[in-house]
This record gives sequence, C-alpha cells and structure tokens, in this order.
Amino acid sequence: MEYEMVREIKNMCPNNQMRDVFFTEVETDDPEGYVVSFLKGKAVEVSTQTGCNGAVTVHATCDGLIQTFTFTPL
Repeated sequence: MEYEMVREIKNMCPNNQMRDVFFTEVETDDPEGYVVSFLKGKAVEVSTQTGCNGAVTVHATCDGLIQTFTFTPL
C-alpha cells in the first residue's frame, strides 16, 4: 500500500515548542514494521493506533526521543 508518511520529532529543549516535521511517500504493508526497520539498531518502543480512512499512527520512543509517524493512504 502507498502512504504519505508524516514524521514528527518532538523537541525536548526547554522554551522550544516547535517540532521537526518531515513528509515522505512510502510503500509498505506494515507501517509499524516500517518504523521499527527505519529506526533499526536502536532501543525502540512503539504503539500503534488505527484511525479513520485507513490512517495509521505509530508512536515511537527511540533512545529517549519521542517521534510520531502518521501514515495516510494515497
């Protein structure tokens, strides 16, 4: 399946509420597996939520860095 993936990285710096946001088109049948392989080689904890219209959100904590990957079908 083809998705637009939005990757948000929460900024942990004090007094900075901005997030780094990246947009990418990806092809995968397993969004959670894609995230785990994307963050390969690191201590990764993930949780997955399925939304309406086939959207999938994967919350990942990797070495203390909080990231959200949102997969929206194209």
